[in-house]
Amino acid sequence: MAAALKLVALLLLLLLLPLRAAEPSAEPTASAAGPEAPPETRAAAQAPPPVTDVAKLCVCDLLVAQCDVNCCCDPDCSAADFSLFTTCSVPIVTGDSRLCSQKAAIYSLDVEANPPERIFKLIDQVNPSVFCIHATNYKQALSFSPAEMPTSENFDQLLKRFGSATFSAEPDSWNMNTDAQNPSDANDTYRYEYGVPIQTVDAFLRLPSPVVSSWCSDANPAGFLVNQATKCTRSVSVEECGNIQAVSMLFYINSSILAVPRSSQMVNIQVQSIVVQSLNGMRTLLNGSDVVRLPMILDELCINIVLGVSYHITYTDAGEIIEAAAAFVLGAINKEALSIQQSFEISFTQVNTTPVPLSGNPGYVVGLPLRAGFWPQGSGIIQNTNRYSQLTILQSTSNQDCLAAQGARTPVLFGYNMVSGCKLRITAAMKCQPLTQILLDLLKGQSFPEYVASFGNSQAQDVLDWVPITHLRTSEQSSCQIPVALEIEVKWTKYGSLVNPQAKIVNVTATITTTTLKQLPSGRERTIPITSSVVFTDISSPAEPGYKAWPTINVKLPFDFFFPFV
Repeated sequence: MAAALKLVALLLLLLLLPLRAAEPSAEPTASAAGPEAPPETRAAAQAPPPVTDVAKLCVCDLLVAQCDVNCCCDPDCSAADFSLFTTCSVPIVTGDSRLCSQKAAIYSLDVEANPPERIFKLIDQVNPSVFCIHATNYKQALSFSPAEMPTSENFDQLLKRFGSATFSAEPDSWNMNTDAQNPSDANDTYRYEYGVPIQTVDAFLRLPSPVVSSWCSDANPAGFLVNQATKCTRSVSVEECGNIQAVSMLFYINSSILAVPRSSQMVNIQVQSIVVQSLNGMRTLLNGSDVVRLPMILDELCINIVLGVSYHITYTDAGEIIEAAAAFVLGAINKEALSIQQSFEISFTQVNTTPVPLSGNPGYVVGLPLRAGFWPQGSGIIQNTNRYSQLTILQSTSNQDCLAAQGARTPVLFGYNMVSGCKLRITAAMKCQPLTQILLDLLKGQSFPEYVASFGNSQAQDVLDWVPITHLRTSEQSSCQIPVALEIEVKWTKYGSLVNPQAKIVNVTATITTTTLKQLPSGRERTIPITSSVVFTDISSPAEPGYKAWPTINVKLPFDFFFPFV
């Protein structure tokens, strides 16, 4: 029995020895790795070194070599400056927020210290998002490639590369090969969109313009619905005028326009008119425009050279060009002429619509009339085709007689403050009501508009782009009030980039001023002045002359402290 017990004990010992031997091997592994680290720690441990030193970044450092108020990261600020701060305008500065892990600079103020001190901490910030950038290993994206500076050796190459409308393609690449179209695009419907170059059978519709200097470059394409007007200089000579293509009418009309991009339907450019200009500048319109006049030498003069071309394109609302016309100005040069100035224009009109001239693109141009009209419910703005008769005021006459001046109007021109008027002779026989209506018609005209375009190129269908005219009336308390003055105030502002601001009208107010008409004794007369005025107010300019909008700081300082900030 004792031998059996010893055998069982030996077997149990042999079974437990492997288990005990395995336990010590697991413990060193756990102790070497430590407890399982959280995902944030593992991500921070594996993240690459930061590319940007956030401790040197400071987005509120605006002044050069001066301390910016409440900018705790400004290196120009001293401890004395920090003691005057009330808060840190930028409490945290980080790099790219899309990185999985990055450094973050924390700025704060210890207001309990005497004097207050700035506290700076640099911590590791982990992005909790699953979709984050682990490493920014694309070094080319970390900086801009330096631009190639033009020199005498590479100037022609750069001009050829960047002188056209598109930098990625040469003008020859506009050639269309309809036979090599992608079969998958064969069933697509193409249309012209705004700004797309108008294609022709061999390239695109050219609208020469100056590129680097004032000399003409024929690589400028005409964009669809982009009204343009250019002027440039062309080198010419009498001996070679017949060989210069750019001074011949055929250069501008011999290539048909594609009705829509990538189509076989073509639209020929028709000659609309030809005007001949003499050497002294006098112009004559030719009766027949169906004959193409080519440059030729006559009595030591080169005649029929192109001085100007005006294209007019008619299109549909589907983006298809259906008509194209060109109006030419031809001139002559003598042997002394070494160059000529050419002018080019292009305009667009939708079919079955009446074109209305613009007063700017997009902002108003000083000296051009304000565009105005009416808005019947359910339609767009209705305008008079003559923009000079859309918004008008009374025009002064030589005799200053109001009754004789009825119907004489002058347009309201943008940026021009105007005053006009006349004198009305009132007799005892005049009645109040008919006289009131006569004076209203005299001041406001027969059809005073309801809306004014906010921009010089506002479209009639864009109703929200038009400003309603606010009507006011100042009068006295009496039985008979007659209007004696119309005051129009136009408030406008500079809109868009500071480099090229555009004039935008934001408010128009028309105020009628009335006065009391007292009954005159029989046989007596009275003369009263009737005035109209227009005032343009730039609400984007400072309220006070010479005022500069410097930032203000609401900080109470000791009376003998010199404040070092601007």
